[in-house]
Amino acid sequence: MPVQMPDINLGLMLPEILVALLAMALLLLSAWYGKEGRGTIGWMSIFGIGLIALAIMASGGSGQTTFGGMFVDDQFARYMKLLICIATALPLLISLNYIRDNKMDGGEYYVIVLFSMLGGMIMISSGDFIMLYLGLELMSLSIYVLAAFKRGDVKSSEAGLKYFILGSLASGVLLYGISLIYGSYGTVTFSEVAQGLASAHGHVSPAVGLGMVMIIGGLSFKIAAAPFHMWAPDVYEGAPTSVTALMGVMPKVAAFAVLYRVLLIAFPAMHDQWGPLLQFLAVLSLAVGSFAAIAQTNIKRMLAYSSIGHVGFLLIGLATGTSDGYQSVLIYLTIYVFMNTGAFALVLILNQDGTGDNLTDFKGLAKRRPYLALLMATFMFSMGGIPPLAGFIGKLYVFMAAVKAGMITVAIVGVLFSAVGAFYYLRVVKYMYFDEAESAFSMRVSASSQAVVVMSGIIMLVWGIFPGSLLAWTETTIRMFQ
Repeated sequence: MPVQMPDINLGLMLPEILVALLAMALLLLSAWYGKEGRGTIGWMSIFGIGLIALAIMASGGSGQTTFGGMFVDDQFARYMKLLICIATALPLLISLNYIRDNKMDGGEYYVIVLFSMLGGMIMISSGDFIMLYLGLELMSLSIYVLAAFKRGDVKSSEAGLKYFILGSLASGVLLYGISLIYGSYGTVTFSEVAQGLASAHGHVSPAVGLGMVMIIGGLSFKIAAAPFHMWAPDVYEGAPTSVTALMGVMPKVAAFAVLYRVLLIAFPAMHDQWGPLLQFLAVLSLAVGSFAAIAQTNIKRMLAYSSIGHVGFLLIGLATGTSDGYQSVLIYLTIYVFMNTGAFALVLILNQDGTGDNLTDFKGLAKRRPYLALLMATFMFSMGGIPPLAGFIGKLYVFMAAVKAGMITVAIVGVLFSAVGAFYYLRVVKYMYFDEAESAFSMRVSASSQAVVVMSGIIMLVWGIFPGSLLAWTETTIRMFQ
Protein backbone atom coordinates (compact mmCIF):
# COMPACT_ATOMS: atom_id res chain seq x y z
CA MET A 1 0.00 0.00 0.00
CA PRO A 2 1.28 3.50 -0.78
CA VAL A 3 2.40 5.49 2.24
CA GLN A 4 0.17 8.50 2.89
CA MET A 5 2.25 11.62 3.23
CA PRO A 6 1.25 14.06 5.95
CA ASP A 7 -0.15 17.45 4.99
CA ILE A 8 2.63 20.03 4.88
CA ASN A 9 1.89 23.72 5.37
CA LEU A 10 5.17 25.64 5.41
CA GLY A 11 3.25 28.85 6.03
CA LEU A 12 2.87 27.83 9.66
CA MET A 13 6.67 27.72 9.92
CA LEU A 14 7.23 31.15 8.37
CA PRO A 15 8.94 32.66 11.47
CA GLU A 16 11.34 29.71 11.72
CA ILE A 17 12.09 29.85 8.00
CA LEU A 18 12.81 33.58 8.28
CA VAL A 19 15.21 33.01 11.18
CA ALA A 20 17.08 30.32 9.22
CA LEU A 21 17.30 32.52 6.13
CA LEU A 22 18.46 35.50 8.20
CA ALA A 23 21.17 33.43 9.90
CA MET A 24 22.48 32.03 6.62
CA ALA A 25 22.41 35.46 4.94
CA LEU A 26 24.34 37.03 7.82
CA LEU A 27 26.84 34.18 7.71
CA LEU A 28 27.62 35.06 4.10
CA LEU A 29 27.73 38.79 4.87
CA SER A 30 30.08 38.27 7.80
CA ALA A 31 32.49 36.44 5.49
CA TRP A 32 32.22 39.33 3.03
CA TYR A 33 32.65 42.19 5.54
CA GLY A 34 35.14 40.49 7.86
CA LYS A 35 35.69 41.56 11.45
CA GLU A 36 35.24 45.24 10.55
CA GLY A 37 31.58 44.60 9.82
CA ARG A 38 30.71 43.09 13.20
CA GLY A 39 28.66 46.16 14.20
CA THR A 40 26.67 46.09 10.96
CA ILE A 41 25.97 42.35 11.34
CA GLY A 42 24.83 42.95 14.91
CA TRP A 43 22.34 45.65 14.01
CA MET A 44 21.05 43.61 11.08
CA SER A 45 20.49 40.67 13.46
CA ILE A 46 18.49 42.83 15.85
CA PHE A 47 16.50 44.44 13.03
CA GLY A 48 15.81 41.01 11.54
CA ILE A 49 14.54 39.70 14.89
CA GLY A 50 12.19 42.69 15.03
CA LEU A 51 10.77 41.79 11.61
CA ILE A 52 10.38 38.16 12.68
CA ALA A 53 8.48 39.31 15.78
CA LEU A 54 6.10 41.23 13.50
CA ALA A 55 5.63 38.08 11.39
CA ILE A 56 4.77 36.12 14.55
CA MET A 57 2.22 38.73 15.59
CA ALA A 58 0.68 38.66 12.11
CA SER A 59 0.39 34.86 12.16
CA GLY A 60 -2.36 34.99 14.76
CA GLY A 61 -1.80 31.52 16.23
CA SER A 62 -4.19 29.56 14.02
CA GLY A 63 -4.12 26.38 16.11
CA GLN A 64 -3.17 24.31 13.06
CA THR A 65 -0.51 21.61 12.82
CA THR A 66 1.77 20.46 10.03
CA PHE A 67 4.15 17.56 9.32
CA GLY A 68 1.63 15.13 10.76
CA GLY A 69 1.26 16.97 14.05
CA MET A 70 4.98 17.41 14.63
CA PHE A 71 4.77 21.21 14.44
CA VAL A 72 2.04 23.24 16.18
CA ASP A 73 1.03 26.85 15.58
CA ASP A 74 -1.26 28.16 18.32
CA GLN A 75 -1.73 31.14 20.65
CA PHE A 76 0.66 29.67 23.20
CA ALA A 77 3.39 29.27 20.57
CA ARG A 78 2.79 32.82 19.38
CA TYR A 79 3.19 34.29 22.89
CA MET A 80 6.28 32.27 23.74
CA LYS A 81 7.94 32.99 20.39
CA LEU A 82 7.44 36.71 20.91
CA LEU A 83 8.97 36.31 24.35
CA ILE A 84 11.94 34.40 22.92
CA CYS A 85 12.46 37.18 20.34
CA ILE A 86 12.65 39.68 23.21
CA ALA A 87 14.89 37.34 25.22
CA THR A 88 17.29 37.21 22.25
CA ALA A 89 17.14 40.79 20.97
CA LEU A 90 17.75 42.50 24.34
CA PRO A 91 20.96 40.55 25.13
CA LEU A 92 22.14 41.25 21.57
CA LEU A 93 21.53 44.98 22.06
CA ILE A 94 23.60 45.14 25.22
CA SER A 95 26.39 42.98 23.76
CA LEU A 96 27.20 45.16 20.74
CA ASN A 97 29.93 47.12 22.53
CA TYR A 98 31.11 44.06 24.47
CA ILE A 99 31.76 42.16 21.23
CA ARG A 100 33.66 45.11 19.79
CA ASP A 101 35.72 45.87 22.91
CA ASN A 102 36.75 42.23 23.37
CA LYS A 103 37.61 41.90 19.67
CA MET A 104 35.37 38.86 19.29
CA ASP A 105 34.34 37.74 15.80
CA GLY A 106 30.93 39.39 15.74
CA GLY A 107 29.74 37.74 12.53
CA GLU A 108 30.04 34.22 13.93
CA TYR A 109 28.61 35.30 17.27
CA TYR A 110 25.38 36.75 15.90
CA VAL A 111 24.82 33.84 13.51
CA ILE A 112 25.18 31.27 16.31
CA VAL A 113 22.82 33.29 18.50
CA LEU A 114 20.22 33.21 15.73
CA PHE A 115 20.57 29.45 15.35
CA SER A 116 20.09 29.01 19.11
CA MET A 117 16.96 31.15 18.84
CA LEU A 118 15.77 28.98 15.93
CA GLY A 119 16.19 25.87 18.07
CA GLY A 120 14.19 27.49 20.86
CA MET A 121 11.36 28.42 18.48
CA ILE A 122 11.20 24.85 17.16
CA MET A 123 10.97 23.60 20.76
CA ILE A 124 8.08 25.96 21.46
CA SER A 125 6.06 24.65 18.51
CA SER A 126 6.96 20.98 18.95
CA GLY A 127 4.03 18.61 18.74
CA ASP A 128 6.02 15.44 19.32
CA PHE A 129 9.21 14.29 20.99
CA ILE A 130 11.24 14.12 17.78
CA MET A 131 10.65 17.80 16.97
CA LEU A 132 11.31 18.64 20.62
CA TYR A 133 14.65 16.85 20.54
CA LEU A 134 15.74 18.43 17.24
CA GLY A 135 15.00 21.92 18.52
CA LEU A 136 16.65 21.21 21.87
CA GLU A 137 19.88 19.98 20.31
CA LEU A 138 20.07 22.89 17.86
CA MET A 139 19.67 25.37 20.70
CA SER A 140 22.02 23.51 23.06
CA LEU A 141 24.84 22.99 20.56
CA SER A 142 24.75 26.69 19.69
CA ILE A 143 24.98 27.73 23.32
CA TYR A 144 27.83 25.28 23.99
CA VAL A 145 29.82 27.11 21.32
CA LEU A 146 28.83 30.54 22.64
CA ALA A 147 29.90 29.63 26.19
CA ALA A 148 33.42 28.92 24.91
CA PHE A 149 33.41 31.79 22.41
CA LYS A 150 36.07 33.87 24.17
CA ARG A 151 39.05 32.16 22.57
CA GLY A 152 42.20 32.06 24.65
CA ASP A 153 40.29 32.51 27.90
CA VAL A 154 40.68 29.43 30.11
CA LYS A 155 37.48 30.04 32.07
CA SER A 156 35.43 30.42 28.88
CA SER A 157 36.85 27.21 27.40
CA GLU A 158 36.21 25.38 30.67
CA ALA A 159 32.63 26.70 30.77
CA GLY A 160 31.92 25.51 27.24
CA LEU A 161 33.43 22.07 27.82
CA LYS A 162 31.65 21.56 31.16
CA TYR A 163 28.31 22.66 29.70
CA PHE A 164 28.81 20.37 26.69
CA ILE A 165 29.65 17.27 28.75
CA LEU A 166 26.84 17.69 31.28
CA GLY A 167 24.40 18.81 28.59
CA SER A 168 25.16 15.73 26.51
CA LEU A 169 24.46 13.55 29.53
CA ALA A 170 21.13 15.30 30.12
CA SER A 171 20.21 14.91 26.44
CA GLY A 172 20.97 11.19 26.69
CA VAL A 173 18.68 10.87 29.71
CA LEU A 174 15.93 12.74 27.85
CA LEU A 175 16.32 10.58 24.76
CA TYR A 176 16.17 7.38 26.79
CA GLY A 177 12.98 8.59 28.44
CA ILE A 178 11.50 9.31 25.01
CA SER A 179 12.42 5.77 23.86
CA LEU A 180 10.54 4.30 26.85
CA ILE A 181 7.43 6.26 25.92
CA TYR A 182 7.71 5.19 22.29
CA GLY A 183 8.21 1.56 23.31
CA SER A 184 5.07 1.70 25.44
CA TYR A 185 2.68 3.41 23.02
CA GLY A 186 4.33 3.14 19.60
CA THR A 187 4.11 6.91 19.07
CA VAL A 188 6.03 10.06 19.94
CA THR A 189 3.20 12.55 19.27
CA PHE A 190 2.05 14.33 22.43
CA SER A 191 -1.68 14.04 21.71
CA GLU A 192 -1.42 10.32 20.89
CA VAL A 193 0.54 9.63 24.07
CA ALA A 194 -2.27 11.35 25.99
CA GLN A 195 -4.81 9.12 24.22
CA GLY A 196 -2.79 6.05 25.18
CA LEU A 197 -2.77 7.13 28.81
CA ALA A 198 -6.51 7.84 28.72
CA SER A 199 -7.25 4.37 27.33
CA ALA A 200 -5.20 2.79 30.14
CA HIS A 201 -7.78 4.08 32.68
CA GLY A 202 -5.16 4.90 35.28
CA HIS A 203 -3.13 1.71 34.88
CA VAL A 204 0.23 3.20 33.88
CA SER A 205 3.13 0.85 33.27
CA PRO A 206 6.40 1.39 35.20
CA ALA A 207 8.17 2.04 31.87
CA VAL A 208 5.90 5.02 31.15
CA GLY A 209 6.41 6.40 34.65
CA LEU A 210 10.18 6.04 34.37
CA GLY A 211 10.14 7.59 30.90
CA MET A 212 8.21 10.61 32.16
CA VAL A 213 10.62 11.07 35.08
CA MET A 214 13.63 10.89 32.76
CA ILE A 215 12.08 13.43 30.38
CA ILE A 216 11.44 15.83 33.27
CA GLY A 217 15.01 15.27 34.48
CA GLY A 218 16.48 16.02 31.06
CA LEU A 219 14.45 19.22 30.73
CA SER A 220 15.22 20.22 34.33
CA PHE A 221 18.88 20.40 33.33
CA LYS A 222 18.06 23.01 30.69
CA ILE A 223 16.28 25.25 33.19
CA ALA A 224 18.98 24.65 35.87
CA ALA A 225 16.56 23.23 38.43
CA ALA A 226 18.21 21.61 41.46
CA PRO A 227 19.63 18.96 41.65
CA PHE A 228 20.43 19.39 37.93
CA HIS A 229 21.95 22.83 38.48
CA MET A 230 25.61 21.87 38.94
CA TRP A 231 26.67 23.43 35.64
CA ALA A 232 25.06 26.83 36.08
CA PRO A 233 27.39 28.74 38.48
CA ASP A 234 30.61 27.74 36.71
CA VAL A 235 29.20 28.29 33.21
CA TYR A 236 27.61 31.63 34.13
CA GLU A 237 30.94 32.82 35.56
CA GLY A 238 33.20 31.47 32.81
CA ALA A 239 31.15 32.31 29.73
CA PRO A 240 31.43 35.79 28.17
CA THR A 241 29.07 38.11 30.03
CA SER A 242 27.04 38.77 26.87
CA VAL A 243 26.48 35.01 26.53
CA THR A 244 25.54 34.71 30.20
CA ALA A 245 22.89 37.40 29.67
CA LEU A 246 21.45 35.37 26.78
CA MET A 247 21.82 32.03 28.57
CA GLY A 248 19.99 33.32 31.62
CA VAL A 249 16.71 33.95 29.81
CA MET A 250 16.31 32.52 26.30
CA PRO A 251 16.81 28.78 27.01
CA LYS A 252 14.49 29.02 30.02
CA VAL A 253 11.67 30.41 27.87
CA ALA A 254 12.04 27.53 25.41
CA ALA A 255 12.42 24.86 28.09
CA PHE A 256 9.37 25.99 30.06
CA ALA A 257 7.35 26.08 26.84
CA VAL A 258 8.35 22.44 26.27
CA LEU A 259 7.39 21.53 29.84
CA TYR A 260 3.94 22.98 29.11
CA ARG A 261 3.65 20.88 25.94
CA VAL A 262 4.89 17.66 27.51
CA LEU A 263 3.14 17.79 30.88
CA LEU A 264 -0.13 19.43 29.92
CA ILE A 265 -0.69 17.80 26.52
CA ALA A 266 1.13 14.45 26.68
CA PHE A 267 0.87 13.63 30.41
CA PRO A 268 -2.15 15.47 31.84
CA ALA A 269 -3.54 12.18 33.19
CA MET A 270 -0.36 11.70 35.24
CA HIS A 271 -0.54 14.94 37.23
CA ASP A 272 -0.71 12.92 40.44
CA GLN A 273 2.80 11.68 39.60
CA TRP A 274 4.52 14.72 38.09
CA GLY A 275 2.86 17.30 40.36
CA PRO A 276 4.62 16.12 43.57
CA LEU A 277 7.86 15.65 41.61
CA LEU A 278 7.78 19.29 40.46
CA GLN A 279 6.99 20.39 44.02
CA PHE A 280 10.10 18.57 45.25
CA LEU A 281 12.26 20.12 42.50
CA ALA A 282 10.77 23.55 43.29
CA VAL A 283 11.53 23.41 47.02
CA LEU A 284 15.03 22.03 46.40
CA SER A 285 15.73 24.75 43.81
CA LEU A 286 14.54 27.44 46.21
CA ALA A 287 16.79 26.08 48.96
CA VAL A 288 19.88 25.80 46.77
CA GLY A 289 19.29 29.13 45.06
CA SER A 290 18.67 31.03 48.29
CA PHE A 291 21.39 29.70 50.58
CA ALA A 292 24.18 29.14 48.04
CA ALA A 293 23.85 32.68 46.66
CA ILE A 294 24.60 34.17 50.09
CA ALA A 295 28.19 32.91 50.00
CA GLN A 296 28.96 34.25 46.51
CA THR A 297 31.26 37.19 45.90
CA ASN A 298 31.06 37.09 42.09
CA ILE A 299 27.97 38.83 40.70
CA LYS A 300 27.57 36.33 37.83
CA ARG A 301 27.70 33.36 40.20
CA MET A 302 25.23 35.11 42.49
CA LEU A 303 22.85 35.68 39.58
CA ALA A 304 23.31 32.03 38.57
CA TYR A 305 22.10 30.83 41.97
CA SER A 306 19.43 33.51 41.84
CA SER A 307 18.16 32.02 38.56
CA ILE A 308 17.96 28.60 40.23
CA GLY A 309 15.75 30.14 42.90
CA HIS A 310 13.55 31.79 40.28
CA VAL A 311 13.14 28.40 38.58
CA GLY A 312 11.82 27.12 41.91
CA PHE A 313 9.04 29.73 41.89
CA LEU A 314 8.19 28.88 38.28
CA LEU A 315 7.98 25.16 39.08
CA ILE A 316 5.56 25.86 41.95
CA GLY A 317 3.11 27.43 39.49
CA LEU A 318 3.48 24.56 37.03
CA ALA A 319 3.04 21.94 39.77
CA THR A 320 -0.39 23.25 40.76
CA GLY A 321 -2.09 21.67 37.75
CA THR A 322 -4.54 24.59 37.56
CA SER A 323 -5.11 27.33 35.02
CA ASP A 324 -4.22 29.95 37.66
CA GLY A 325 -0.89 28.23 38.20
CA TYR A 326 -0.17 27.96 34.50
CA GLN A 327 -0.94 31.66 34.06
CA SER A 328 1.28 32.60 37.02
CA VAL A 329 4.23 30.86 35.32
CA LEU A 330 3.77 32.94 32.17
CA ILE A 331 3.49 36.12 34.23
CA TYR A 332 6.63 35.33 36.21
CA LEU A 333 8.61 34.20 33.16
CA THR A 334 7.74 37.36 31.20
CA ILE A 335 8.80 39.59 34.09
CA TYR A 336 11.96 37.54 34.63
CA VAL A 337 13.12 38.13 31.05
CA PHE A 338 13.21 41.90 31.57
CA MET A 339 14.57 42.09 35.11
CA ASN A 340 17.32 39.51 34.53
CA THR A 341 18.40 41.08 31.23
CA GLY A 342 18.40 44.52 32.85
CA ALA A 343 20.67 43.31 35.66
CA PHE A 344 23.13 41.71 33.24
CA ALA A 345 23.07 44.85 31.09
CA LEU A 346 24.41 46.83 34.05
CA VAL A 347 27.06 44.20 34.72
CA LEU A 348 28.13 44.52 31.08
CA ILE A 349 28.25 48.30 31.39
CA LEU A 350 30.60 48.07 34.37
CA ASN A 351 32.74 45.52 32.51
CA GLN A 352 33.82 48.35 30.19
CA ASP A 353 35.57 49.94 33.17
CA GLY A 354 37.38 46.71 33.98
CA THR A 355 35.04 46.02 36.91
CA GLY A 356 31.60 44.56 37.49
CA ASP A 357 32.37 40.88 38.06
CA ASN A 358 32.68 41.08 41.85
CA LEU A 359 30.04 42.39 44.23
CA THR A 360 32.55 44.80 45.75
CA ASP A 361 32.94 46.43 42.32
CA PHE A 362 29.55 48.05 42.92
CA LYS A 363 30.77 49.94 45.99
CA GLY A 364 29.89 53.63 45.83
CA LEU A 365 28.17 53.39 42.43
CA ALA A 366 25.34 55.61 43.67
CA LYS A 367 27.77 58.47 44.40
CA ARG A 368 29.45 58.39 40.98
CA ARG A 369 26.68 57.15 38.64
CA PRO A 370 23.40 57.61 40.56
CA TYR A 371 21.04 56.69 37.72
CA LEU A 372 22.85 53.39 37.08
CA ALA A 373 22.67 52.57 40.80
CA LEU A 374 18.96 53.39 40.83
CA LEU A 375 18.30 51.05 37.91
CA MET A 376 20.37 48.25 39.48
CA ALA A 377 18.50 48.71 42.75
CA THR A 378 15.23 48.48 40.82
CA PHE A 379 16.20 45.11 39.36
CA MET A 380 17.49 43.80 42.71
CA PHE A 381 14.31 44.88 44.52
CA SER A 382 12.19 43.34 41.76
CA MET A 383 14.08 40.03 41.95
CA GLY A 384 13.58 40.08 45.71
CA GLY A 385 9.82 40.47 45.22
CA ILE A 386 9.57 43.85 46.87
CA PRO A 387 6.50 45.99 45.95
CA PRO A 388 5.58 48.00 43.99
CA LEU A 389 7.81 46.35 41.37
CA ALA A 390 6.82 43.66 38.88
CA GLY A 391 8.78 40.90 40.64
CA PHE A 392 6.32 41.17 43.52
CA ILE A 393 3.40 40.61 41.14
CA GLY A 394 5.06 37.49 39.72
CA LYS A 395 5.63 35.92 43.13
CA LEU A 396 2.21 36.99 44.40
CA TYR A 397 0.38 35.18 41.60
CA VAL A 398 2.51 32.06 42.03
CA PHE A 399 1.73 31.92 45.75
CA MET A 400 -1.97 32.66 45.19
CA ALA A 401 -2.19 29.81 42.68
CA ALA A 402 -0.38 27.46 45.08
CA VAL A 403 -2.76 28.29 47.93
CA LYS A 404 -5.83 27.81 45.71
CA ALA A 405 -4.46 24.41 44.65
CA GLY A 406 -4.05 23.35 48.28
CA MET A 407 -0.24 23.58 48.22
CA ILE A 408 -0.17 25.73 51.35
CA THR A 409 3.01 24.22 52.79
CA VAL A 410 4.89 24.78 49.52
CA ALA A 411 3.61 28.37 49.38
CA ILE A 412 4.83 29.04 52.94
CA VAL A 413 8.23 27.54 52.14
CA GLY A 414 8.37 29.73 49.02
CA VAL A 415 7.66 32.87 51.04
CA LEU A 416 10.38 31.99 53.56
CA PHE A 417 12.97 31.35 50.87
CA SER A 418 11.93 34.57 49.16
CA ALA A 419 12.83 36.41 52.38
CA VAL A 420 16.22 34.66 52.45
CA GLY A 421 16.79 35.63 48.82
CA ALA A 422 16.07 39.26 49.59
CA PHE A 423 19.23 39.33 51.73
CA TYR A 424 21.72 38.87 48.91
CA TYR A 425 19.82 41.24 46.61
CA LEU A 426 19.86 43.93 49.29
CA ARG A 427 23.57 43.34 49.78
CA VAL A 428 24.18 44.70 46.28
CA VAL A 429 22.10 47.78 47.13
CA LYS A 430 24.08 48.21 50.36
CA TYR A 431 27.37 48.20 48.43
CA MET A 432 26.08 50.79 45.97
CA TYR A 433 24.57 53.25 48.45
CA PHE A 434 26.42 52.85 51.75
CA ASP A 435 30.03 52.05 50.84
CA GLU A 436 32.76 54.33 49.54
CA ALA A 437 33.61 54.10 45.85
CA GLU A 438 36.72 52.13 44.90
CA SER A 439 36.41 52.86 41.17
CA ALA A 440 36.00 55.97 39.05
CA PHE A 441 33.11 54.41 37.08
CA SER A 442 34.20 56.44 34.06
CA MET A 443 32.82 54.00 31.48
CA ARG A 444 30.76 55.26 28.57
CA VAL A 445 27.21 53.92 28.40
CA SER A 446 26.08 53.24 24.84
CA ALA A 447 22.67 54.30 23.61
CA SER A 448 21.61 50.69 23.04
CA SER A 449 22.54 49.65 26.60
CA GLN A 450 20.83 52.73 28.01
CA ALA A 451 17.68 51.90 26.08
CA VAL A 452 17.61 48.33 27.43
CA VAL A 453 18.19 49.17 31.09
CA VAL A 454 15.83 52.18 31.11
CA MET A 455 13.08 50.29 29.28
CA SER A 456 13.45 47.28 31.58
CA GLY A 457 13.38 49.49 34.66
CA ILE A 458 10.24 51.28 33.47
CA ILE A 459 8.55 47.95 32.72
CA MET A 460 9.37 46.73 36.25
CA LEU A 461 7.64 49.78 37.70
CA VAL A 462 4.67 49.93 35.31
CA TRP A 463 3.82 46.22 35.52
CA GLY A 464 4.24 46.39 39.29
CA ILE A 465 1.63 49.14 39.61
CA PHE A 466 -0.55 48.41 36.55
CA PRO A 467 -0.24 44.68 35.73
CA GLY A 468 -3.59 44.54 33.90
CA SER A 469 -2.21 44.26 30.37
CA LEU A 470 0.21 41.48 31.31
CA LEU A 471 -2.54 39.58 33.11
CA ALA A 472 -4.85 39.88 30.09
CA TRP A 473 -2.18 38.66 27.63
CA THR A 474 -1.26 35.65 29.75
CA GLU A 475 -4.90 34.75 30.46
CA THR A 476 -5.69 34.67 26.75
CA THR A 477 -2.60 32.57 26.06
CA ILE A 478 -3.30 29.95 28.69
CA ARG A 479 -6.90 29.21 27.68
CA MET A 480 -5.83 26.36 25.39
CA PHE A 481 -4.71 24.36 28.44
CA GLN A 482 -8.03 24.72 30.31
